[in-house]
Amino acid sequence: MWRYIAGCLATLALVTAGVLLYNRNARSVAALPLAAFQQGAPGSEDASLPDSAPAATEETRAAKRFARYDQDDNGAVAREEYLAPRRKAFAKLDANHDGALSFDEWAAKTEAKFAQADADKSGSMTPAEFATTAPKRKPPRIRRDCLPASAAAAPADDG
Repeated sequence: MWRYIAGCLATLALVTAGVLLYNRNARSVAALPLAAFQQGAPGSEDASLPDSAPAATEETRAAKRFARYDQDDNGAVAREEYLAPRRKAFAKLDANHDGALSFDEWAAKTEAKFAQADADKSGSMTPAEFATTAPKRKPPRIRRDCLPASAAAAPADDG
């Protein structure tokens, strides 16, 4: 039994040594000079790429979010401005407008979804009925700026 284990370990060590020896001269992509990527193909129209990445726009995602919350444009987000979206969401859930959420008010959307899915009105869902409650997934967003030039220029096939 020990001979088999020793043989397996020896084989594993030999395979590891072979992989290391085979890859010893391989260079990583990070080690390649940047100039090699900046040179265009011979005869290409944009033979040189910019030396640096373009600067980010002045209004970043955080700045846009700040501007949405700063309703009075005074350069500061007050507590009331920060809580306003939460108050609106609470007001939508508070059906009887008593300033307190009961469990039924809080779970109204879920209860309506259950009632809609329970087609036979039995008070419980079959596997087929439960499958209708799965969240609707949005299709993945295709970024046109990431496609190769040939794919971005080709018209969509409507079939």
